[in-house]
Amino acid sequence: MKRLALAGLAVTAATVGTAPVLAADLPQAPAPAYEAVPAQQQSIDWTGIYVGGNLGWSFGSFDNRFGGTNLDTDANGVAGGLYTGYNYQVTPNVVVGAEADFTLSDLEDTKSAGGVSLKSKSDWNSNIRARIGYAFDRYLVYGAGGLALADLEVSGNGDKDSKTAVGWTLGVGGEAAITNNVTARLDYAYQDFGDQDFNLNGTGVTSDFSNQLVRFGVGYKF
Repeated sequence: MKRLALAGLAVTAATVGTAPVLAADLPQAPAPAYEAVPAQQQSIDWTGIYVGGNLGWSFGSFDNRFGGTNLDTDANGVAGGLYTGYNYQVTPNVVVGAEADFTLSDLEDTKSAGGVSLKSKSDWNSNIRARIGYAFDRYLVYGAGGLALADLEVSGNGDKDSKTAVGWTLGVGGEAAITNNVTARLDYAYQDFGDQDFNLNGTGVTSDFSNQLVRFGVGYKF
């Protein structure tokens, strides 16, 4: 009986010892391969200095009071100029910055009423604005606001008077990165200069001037 038990133990031990060897000889299925999914990254960084040029249309409104007579008039024309600024990308989506632009305009019109004639004109305007935008990788939408400047001139009663008016501006726009350096934009700006006082041969003139700009621009980001 003891011999049979010892023989059984010997057979069991031999089987266990050879099992790993036999398993090693069997063909092994290859482990499945998984490709790593790359983390999505921004393809452009909006941070940096940029310069550009724009071209569009200007819509000016002159609400004039000349010697007790209302001589309100509207004028519109081509507007074009240059802009420069700096962006800082706070997060992948939030972009803040500051921008200044200078635009030549062709706003001029004459209004006559009650035997009185008055010509109003503005040859240039400028904005100095803070900007905040939301970036969708290569696309940016933004709002802007700040200080506005404009050249104003009125003439009539055998005289003329001019000044540089100071006001405020608000606007919105959208920008797209064509390459990592070249951008294109469509921009709208509203300017309000309030009442401006002039003197024409001793007669007071008050002109409340506001202006709207719609411009397409192309810029270069350094």
